[in-house]
Amino acid sequence: MISDITHLTFDCYGTLIDWEQGILAAVTPLFTQSVGKPSPEAILRSFVAHEARVESEAWQPYRGVLRAVLAGMAADFKVVLPDSQAGSLGDSLPHWPPFPDTVEALRRLAKHFRLVIVSNTDDALFAETQKRLVVHFDEVVTAEQVKSYKPGKAHFREALRRLNVPASQILHVAQSRYHDHAPAQELGFRTAWINRPSRLSGTGLAPAAVVEPDLVFSDLGALAEYVIR
Repeated sequence: MISDITHLTFDCYGTLIDWEQGILAAVTPLFTQSVGKPSPEAILRSFVAHEARVESEAWQPYRGVLRAVLAGMAADFKVVLPDSQAGSLGDSLPHWPPFPDTVEALRRLAKHFRLVIVSNTDDALFAETQKRLVVHFDEVVTAEQVKSYKPGKAHFREALRRLNVPASQILHVAQSRYHDHAPAQELGFRTAWINRPSRLSGTGLAPAAVVEPDLVFSDLGALAEYVIR
């Protein structure tokens, strides 16, 4: 299966970047006034519901998505946020950390494959994250560029257009079955699931989706061990 793979496409947040840690660090202090003080799991479930809702509506930049998501979360927990904090979730994104295995695994993979990002974010936000990921990506496809959010297929169609190779030569690497594996497989990509530890067991920070990845790994380092032979 791996012998004809020439390109690896990656989801970023949740796969390369620990967005659960980043989100919780950003918003937990905002909800300390909430009645009952929501658990980390409740905060993340609220994020999942509102992000999926907002991204299914008319396209807007991801900073706007995060602003609307935070407003929805605040309503869930009956907290009134001052205007000065309305954009704090988007402001925090450049500080979300890579998983411990990410950078070294990407360095190894870059010696053997062309690497591509397909991410539900804005160009400027990803440019900040890129500094944390260190390696060079041959292409970066963002929601801002295609005016669409995964699980729409626009990211994957654009990647195919730019790379100009058959989908069978691409392995898409992602944590979210909902955002990534389902649409990628529908277009002929093979997929590798990075089954990251999550406070939301089963789906991670995403709605549920019925799809079976071609490969499953516990982290990016295990993927690198498998594909580099």
